[in-house]
Amino acid sequence: MQPPHPHPHPHPHSLVRDHTIYACVMGSRAFGLATDDSDTDRRGVFLAPTELFWRFEKPPTHVEGPAEEQFGWELERFCNLALRANPNILECLHSPLVEHVDATGQELLALRGAFLSRQVHETFARYALGQRKKLDADIRTHGAPRWKHAMHLLRLLMSCRDLLRTGTLTVDVGDQREPLLAVKHGEVAWTRVESWMARLAAEAEEAVHHSPLPAEPDRARVEDFVVRTRHASALRARPTSAPVKTWGTARA
Repeated sequence: MQPPHPHPHPHPHSLVRDHTIYACVMGSRAFGLATDDSDTDRRGVFLAPTELFWRFEKPPTHVEGPAEEQFGWELERFCNLALRANPNILECLHSPLVEHVDATGQELLALRGAFLSRQVHETFARYALGQRKKLDADIRTHGAPRWKHAMHLLRLLMSCRDLLRTGTLTVDVGDQREPLLAVKHGEVAWTRVESWMARLAAEAEEAVHHSPLPAEPDRARVEDFVVRTRHASALRARPTSAPVKTWGTARA
């Protein structure tokens, strides 16, 4: 019978508690759309120690919890999604409500521009189309859309258009708060909401042709960051007193 592994895999929640490099608040509070009954959605990025990847059982790519409404991604997974212009991930990187950031997290934030490219048009538009289909299904089934979802779809379309126009991702809706909350409360006719959505989509389509964003994200720069971070983690894990065995050519 083999002895137990001297360093068992940590519980996923301990990865979040002990190895988070960046944490923020997302959802309505970050968007500037919070009301008295809004939840506090927390998102974060944790760096799993490199030594955990040397085992057959790899660390998780994401973790729910430990708190309610909390979700975290392992750094490599987070960067991969960001390079694909995932809307939720990019917005997480630009949240105005940062709760924790260490030195590695600061490096990640400094890379925000490396993730942005004109690919956001395709990914944001694809996500918006999926949400629009759900709204249409609600209308067929219940006679009305879920107005909160309609509000967030409008917000996403605004974000996409403005990002393509300016090259900057702004999460807070600013002076659009009241018009968007009117949609959430069902105070705007669906035909007007549809027209608003169509106009925003057309403006984003026009903006992509003149966008200051590059055609592709800077994958090499992001990969260099991930590799350096993994290497630094591996060096920290190595016992300083461990003897180093060198291998040379055997003598005859």
